[in-house]
Amino acid sequence: MARHNTDLLSGMGVRLTSIRNEIGLSQAAMAEAIGVSPRAYHSYEKGERGMPVEALVAVGEEFDVDVPWLLLGAKSIRKGHDFSALKEIETHLDQLLKSEGIEIKSEKRGAIVARWYQSHVEGREVMDDDVHTWIELVKE
Repeated sequence: MARHNTDLLSGMGVRLTSIRNEIGLSQAAMAEAIGVSPRAYHSYEKGERGMPVEALVAVGEEFDVDVPWLLLGAKSIRKGHDFSALKEIETHLDQLLKSEGIEIKSEKRGAIVARWYQSHVEGREVMDDDVHTWIELVKE
């Protein structure tokens, strides 16, 4: 079964947010680094539009990112990264949001996933209370 474009773009936006947060750049700085406008970059993270091939290649080369992972969530973000942990974090967050009837925008979901994954990489345990705090911070 083919994936819907909105699912593909939303997933790519989450992964792009995760990469940007991991390297510590603002959206404007990331846009400049890959040669796109800040407005265009913002729309990529929000999952509103797909990235041009040139921008995908720039992300891959500039930040050592696996482009198939960025596009489809396949393979690993970089050698040594724990893709299964990232997938588990995304699943746990989605289950938590669904069980509590909370809806947040995809870029805000991506920010939570990125923060959670960063904690995982640094060896800090994340409790549900931490996640609830992050959700409250991004809710509108």
